[in-house]
Amino acid sequence: MIETKGLNAGYGKIHVLYDLNFLARPKQITVIVGPNGSGKSTLLKSIMGLTTLYSGTIKYGDHDITQVAKHERAKMGIAYLPQLESVFTNLTVKENLTMAGYTLNEAESQDRMEVVLDFFPVIKDYLRRKARTLSGGERQMLAMAIALLRKPKVMMFDEPTSHLAPKIAFDIFSKIMELRDALNLTIVMVEQSARKALEVGDKAYLLVSGRTTFEGNAGDLLKNPELGRMYLGIVA
Repeated sequence: MIETKGLNAGYGKIHVLYDLNFLARPKQITVIVGPNGSGKSTLLKSIMGLTTLYSGTIKYGDHDITQVAKHERAKMGIAYLPQLESVFTNLTVKENLTMAGYTLNEAESQDRMEVVLDFFPVIKDYLRRKARTLSGGERQMLAMAIALLRKPKVMMFDEPTSHLAPKIAFDIFSKIMELRDALNLTIVMVEQSARKALEVGDKAYLLVSGRTTFEGNAGDLLKNPELGRMYLGIVA
């Protein structure tokens, strides 16, 4: 569903990713883990067209999107949820969802709104509240709802459980698994909570200094004591 080959990318003259080959298969959760500064978020931003691309290619299904504008990538079905500023905090929950459906006609937007609210019932009671009044977990659910409203095929999450209590983080991971299992979405997830992410993921990449150190089954990386201890803080 998403593939990069020989990807070299960064920000201006700051080179972050080096010859990166990455593959996210359809209807799977692909987890990207690694120490701080390893290029995890840069990979997501590069797929979305938000970095400086020095060389390499990015494919979405059968389409080469290397030179495709970022807004066109979104229209094609790629949703990107950044760690911060993923909702309009000064708008109500309903206004956020309405904004997400700006490219849809009124009937389609209303239909999608109903689908999204059924999938995220926790925000149903908060439609008139300003997004800034929501808890961290509720705000993350709203961000996911905004992305889902536009019928994406791929959802990319950057640290979806950052700063959340363990119980709320569990709920977010459960919803991400539900997106895969119930809606057949392809999920790409950067996550610092490596153990839990690897437990729910299908495939995993370990990035270190902008390069791939491990690629394979998520469970295999979780069971690798050397890599887990050295780079992920996982102690067997």
